[in-house]
Amino acid sequence: MKTGPGEPVAGPWRVQRLDDLAGSLTGARAIAVDGRGGSGKSTLADRLAARLPGSVVVHTDDVAWNHSRFGWDDLMIDGILTPFRAGRGVRYQPPAWAPHGRTGEIAFPAETSALIIEGVGASRRDFAGLLDVAIWVQSDYEDARLRGVSRDMARDGHDEETALRLWWEWEEEEVPFLIADRPWERADIIVAASPVLPHDPDTEVAVNR
Repeated sequence: MKTGPGEPVAGPWRVQRLDDLAGSLTGARAIAVDGRGGSGKSTLADRLAARLPGSVVVHTDDVAWNHSRFGWDDLMIDGILTPFRAGRGVRYQPPAWAPHGRTGEIAFPAETSALIIEGVGASRRDFAGLLDVAIWVQSDYEDARLRGVSRDMARDGHDEETALRLWWEWEEEEVPFLIADRPWERADIIVAASPVLPHDPDTEVAVNR
């Protein structure tokens, strides 16, 4: 596996059942699923949420939407994490939504068992003390780019040239942010998104913990 700039290759790896990984998170109130763009964070977060009754997934992309690629830490802290940690329900519309015509809000009740924050920067240093578990999804740098570009083409209807241009623009900010923040060093669990051991990707993961 060839990781991104500044990121060491984790290991040794072992295969773990997804059910067991989720079980180890029982009781954790705030869980971050972090990783580079295209690494498979959303898939892992959704699979964990399906195994943690009463949990909810909040995507950093929704909080950051039309605001800033990485300068949204205060929004997540004030709008999501602080009220949740205080035992309150969350009803939050990020400030860029209304001016750009997006309706609705990020909302979940006080009795939510676990909040799973998913996205690049979900376990950033600014959230220290507000998270119970930080998961870093380690991916091969090229694999992540190919997955991300293919995803963006399918989701947004871009041609390959446009999708690649937008990807490089994203990486111009993602790479220095991750080099400075180094979330893999704070991770409680590292999950391999690219194959490192034979396993069933639907029911198992390769972990280093």
